[in-house]
Amino acid sequence: MTTETTAKDIMHSLGTQAKQAAATLRMADTRRKDTALALAAALLREQQDEIIAANDLDMQAGKKSGLDAAMLDRLALNDTRIEAMAEGLEQIAQLPDPVGEISELSYRPSGIQVGHMRVPLGVIGMIYESRPNVTADAAALCLKSGNAVILRGGSEAIHSNRAIAACLRQAMRDAGLPQDAVQLVDSTDRALVGELIRAEAFVDVIIPRGGRSLIERIANEARVPVIKHLDGICHVYVDAAADLDMAVNIAVNAKMHRTGVCNAMETLLVHAAVAEVFVPQVVAALTAAGASIRGCPRSCALAVGIESASDADWDTEYLDAILSLRIVDDLDAAIAHIAKHSSGHTESIISGDYAAGQRFLREVDSASVMWNASTRFADGFEYGLGAEIGISTDRLHVRGPVGLLGLTTQKWIVLGHGEIRT
Repeated sequence: MTTETTAKDIMHSLGTQAKQAAATLRMADTRRKDTALALAAALLREQQDEIIAANDLDMQAGKKSGLDAAMLDRLALNDTRIEAMAEGLEQIAQLPDPVGEISELSYRPSGIQVGHMRVPLGVIGMIYESRPNVTADAAALCLKSGNAVILRGGSEAIHSNRAIAACLRQAMRDAGLPQDAVQLVDSTDRALVGELIRAEAFVDVIIPRGGRSLIERIANEARVPVIKHLDGICHVYVDAAADLDMAVNIAVNAKMHRTGVCNAMETLLVHAAVAEVFVPQVVAALTAAGASIRGCPRSCALAVGIESASDADWDTEYLDAILSLRIVDDLDAAIAHIAKHSSGHTESIISGDYAAGQRFLREVDSASVMWNASTRFADGFEYGLGAEIGISTDRLHVRGPVGLLGLTTQKWIVLGHGEIRT
């Protein structure tokens, strides 16, 4: 596939099939959708060896092409990660089906009842890099919410994505649902990305997951609405009233539990009142865990092993075992720093002070705001969504981890008894 015409033809075919499948899937009952999810989970487990073998091909190619450690970590599959994918599908099957839900019914003076019904968005275009688990998560969430999905994974994960998508399509067939509700763009030609984000005749929303350059390109060029986040510059603020042992544990977890993910802490803010005691403790713990720290002048004076931070560090998503550290004078200064440098993803305050915690929750304007918890919890699985198709830092039409509700919309419904308008 080398010409623009060919790319258009392929996307036209995928789009037509997805549109037809979506029309059928939106009418599917919950039992049939849940059966497909259960079958897909079983197939992932049964074909685990084949999936790992396919992933090994991607890992070998990734190492040869020079993918960095964070990208390779996202790409890698093992028994544990495949089991997590299967469990995610089963959890989605157990969630309430939002499609067809009627809410807010009320009588009007005319006698009619007016309310909302929740309905699928239609066809989702999913563009993502590295993580093969997104293939399963996205397809499962779209299936349960009644949407068809066109999956365009990165070239670095093509073998893994093919193996996972095959399980999902077989499960759809076995459950009596249209297999074209889950379609993988089985080509690494980049022209297809451009066609997908311009396919407004077929696609109702685009959800990109990947590096900033990919998401910026899609946001700038798409003719289809986009649900996105660009960066995960997440903050943890240790307040004057913090339990310092708790704060150390949370800081280490938020940074080092998994470094190459968007909900990992990138900047640690520390109240000046506890900095002299806390900074040496947390630096020792983070260093022992393998982290490199870039600090402000005040923090550098309190512990050895901290490099001087540049202005750019406060606006950097490292996706690595690196963090920035700044001492702030008070809660106001912490909130101001976050307002200036955050990407709007996730922030956390560590504090035993009720008023400080409440202020932080109210005033910090991010998709997820936490109190005495690791930023690593900003995740659809941890929020009880079963899995997530992405995280949005936009305000319309969904914010934070995007699960089933985020993949639906509402339409007005009116129930009458023969009323006419006079």
